[in-house]
Amino acid sequence: MAFEVAVKRVYETHDKADGQRVLVDRIWPRGVSKKDAELALWLKEIAPSDELRKWFGHEPERWAEFQKRYRAELDANGEAVAQLRGLLREGKLTLLYGAHDEAHNNAVALAAYLREG
Repeated sequence: MAFEVAVKRVYETHDKADGQRVLVDRIWPRGVSKKDAELALWLKEIAPSDELRKWFGHEPERWAEFQKRYRAELDANGEAVAQLRGLLREGKLTLLYGAHDEAHNNAVALAAYLREG
């Protein structure tokens, strides 16, 4: 079964095609109300550890190593990963994030991890 996982900035307009929207950041994004976010879930437990997030600092040259370290954290975080996989079985899932960098962020890494099974 192919799972449909999308990634989107939380600041972008909500769309019915998003399916279930899950914020995957540990910190609530500035300037976004909980009502406007239209979330199914805020799963801050799935976000990278503070230590890993600070080390990464959204520096593209650290991207490969960030993904490796984050995957190790995800492997050890079975409960939160299982929660997302449960939502995926219900249909499309859009992972929301607040970072400016659309290519190098935890939601992109998490989506790849989920797609790989």
